[in-house]
Amino acid sequence: MGTATFSDDFKRDAVAQITERGYPVSEVSERLGVSKHSLYAWKRKFAKTASGETEKDAEIRLLKRELARVSEERDILKKASHCPPSVRGQWRARISLGMQSEWSHWSAIGSSPMATAFVAEHRGQVSVRAMCRCLRIQPSGFYAWLQAPMSARAQEDRRQTELLRSAWTESGKVYGYRKLHDDLVEQGESICPNRVARLAQLAGIKAEIGYKRRPGSYGGKPSVVVDNTLDRQFDVAAPDRVWVTDITYIRTQEGFAYLAVVIDLYSRRVIGWSMQSRQTTDVVLQALLMAVWRRKPKGKVLIHSDQGSQFTSMDWAALSRAHNLEHSMSRRGNCHDNAVAESFFNLLKRERIRRRTYRTREDARQDVFDYIEMFYNPKRKHVRNGMLSPAEFERQQMMRREGV
Repeated sequence: MGTATFSDDFKRDAVAQITERGYPVSEVSERLGVSKHSLYAWKRKFAKTASGETEKDAEIRLLKRELARVSEERDILKKASHCPPSVRGQWRARISLGMQSEWSHWSAIGSSPMATAFVAEHRGQVSVRAMCRCLRIQPSGFYAWLQAPMSARAQEDRRQTELLRSAWTESGKVYGYRKLHDDLVEQGESICPNRVARLAQLAGIKAEIGYKRRPGSYGGKPSVVVDNTLDRQFDVAAPDRVWVTDITYIRTQEGFAYLAVVIDLYSRRVIGWSMQSRQTTDVVLQALLMAVWRRKPKGKVLIHSDQGSQFTSMDWAALSRAHNLEHSMSRRGNCHDNAVAESFFNLLKRERIRRRTYRTREDARQDVFDYIEMFYNPKRKHVRNGMLSPAEFERQQMMRREGV
């Protein structure tokens, strides 16, 4: 009789002779008069249920497997739709930058180079075959892409991207593509600004941008103590002619710390600074003394400040007279009259302070020291200085004056 006449119970019993009692398929076939082909078919259908699993359990198991597959494909498509910069970088580096022979390969297999780069990015997290199946690319094409050598242009992009990342990290991750381009040119690299901007975008490198403030009108009454001699004349032709000074606060878990700075308008260099726990006259006096000790000016220096009580004190006036300093004051409430000092504080807070949490005032002081003395003065590029740091600008100008 044909196999169609056997009941499911008979088929299960026949399979059990193979799976549970260990009889060979050939012997069971001979004893029962059933072909080996039929026995193998029955085994595929009933082997699981013969070991104790019901048909309902088998169905549930298959449904769970299907649900896991669908969930995995959903997660793959969700990740692929965002296309992070690292994936775009792999795609642009390996495809757009000279590997023209690969275009014909992808055209032949109907695969997307972006999808292939996505698989390479996530192959340590998700099954390669699952991603290839979901994104409709051939696994063989993906592995061929991995083994293909990068073009010379792509290798150059990778090398220069590492240089950009190093320069960006050294700047405290605050430089944009213009200053990074200048850094690479100083290192002897032949690269244009547009190329730097593209590589920086692909690598996720971007400038630290501050908060925008609503524009307003600033007037203010002139000081009754001293005149506004500076009058916003911020361009100075020689060092130690005009200094500006101001105070700001820094929040710490221990309380506020107050920072006073003195800046030379010639190079925008911070030549004196002091930090204390209270906003007293002494904090500005210590900053001014540091500037005098460091620079030892030979002629009269104009020192500009706002109308804070620290700068209208008798101690401030006495110290200014003792060191041949002429005082100038902003109009009341007009921050533009002391824009250079305000600009420095904005840089300090944007590039360093707002990215930190200080446990103590001493922690804040050490970080401010690192920013001013180790980065801002010797390293940070200024557009006004021809993309030179304040210290380097002064050095080059001195060599020029001496005819070196």
